[in-house]
Amino acid sequence: MSATLVVFNARNFQGEAVDIVIVDRAIAAIGPAAGEGVSSEKPRIDARGGLVLPALVDGHVHLDKTLIGMPFIPHIPGGTVAERIRAEKALRRSLPLPVSVRGGKLLEKMAAFGTVACRSHADIDTEVGLAGLEAILALKQSHGHLVDIQTVAFPQSGVLADPGTADLLEQAVKAGADLIGGLDPAGIDDDITGHLDAIFAIAGRHGVGVDLHLHDQGALGAFEIRQIAKRAIAHGLQGKCTVSHAFCLGAIDDVDFGQTAEALARADVAIMTTGPGNTPMPPIKRLKAAGVRVFSGNDNIRDAWSPLGSGDLLERAGILCDRQNFRADADLEHAFALVSTLSAQVLGRNAKAPEKSAPADFIILPVASVAEAVASKPLDRMVFKGGVMIASNGALVAA
Repeated sequence: MSATLVVFNARNFQGEAVDIVIVDRAIAAIGPAAGEGVSSEKPRIDARGGLVLPALVDGHVHLDKTLIGMPFIPHIPGGTVAERIRAEKALRRSLPLPVSVRGGKLLEKMAAFGTVACRSHADIDTEVGLAGLEAILALKQSHGHLVDIQTVAFPQSGVLADPGTADLLEQAVKAGADLIGGLDPAGIDDDITGHLDAIFAIAGRHGVGVDLHLHDQGALGAFEIRQIAKRAIAHGLQGKCTVSHAFCLGAIDDVDFGQTAEALARADVAIMTTGPGNTPMPPIKRLKAAGVRVFSGNDNIRDAWSPLGSGDLLERAGILCDRQNFRADADLEHAFALVSTLSAQVLGRNAKAPEKSAPADFIILPVASVAEAVASKPLDRMVFKGGVMIASNGALVAA
């Protein structure tokens, strides 16, 4: 066997000692003694008895917003989404470091924690234009060896409320954006039909997905979700649409929830939740039981929206457990899946545990189980992307 790398002395979910043989960025073999017969001259890495797990995938982050790499900036108060948008715009105008530096440093932190892919939203408005998107597209080239990046053209200031943004969204797709975003059709644009028609028309023309931020609460938000599901079907975008945040799903009556969950499942519209503080959040188990895909991501990491966040998705999984009262091992395993295989599935990536013929993207942790990984969040992590160890013990490995 012509192997490029053998990782030995690892353990699988069953507790068996296994070797992982990597050839051409994929797993050629995995199992007990799989590395036997491979030339001893081939590179070998000792996993030190660690557990092999799927790599982490961040389903929702804002690389263009982060302040990572700069001195700490005190949080600017703002109680509503509109106030937060205004505060962020004012701060953005004075930042001394470009997205290429701030976003790059954040990607390096994420990679060291075990994240090998992410979906990043990029602000699109008539002030910043496509600059944020262009910077993230450049990061795909400069940091793609660490983290694969999927991009969303995100109209942070609204579509109708910021005339000219719809044209910019169209240009964004032509420039390389993977999905079209949206934001609170009622709360920001005050026109549910106009907002949704605009973004779905662009998505439908180009055959790209939609990932819409929805903070609107209660029955209003649930109605908007059902309208999104209706348009996903009408435009042939089943399985390609996401509603991010969807706080309303955690604060509506059973009848409204049932109707909304059924609409989501029928249109295969996914829900992204981060386990936000001080607001209702989608009930993960109820949505899963209804056939709705749910996944997670870090969202804001040290930016104008929040001074918190490290980029560690195991930390995020722990937050989800606290918010949803996940305590049993099976619950903690579900939380891990929300930031790994389930988010990978929504992003169109391999969504299985490490196995033969799968891409060699995985992490190795010094734990006995998935539940322990979520509970203890060890920093000693071996991170493999494309068959290359990119990080170990919380730090990137020099190329």
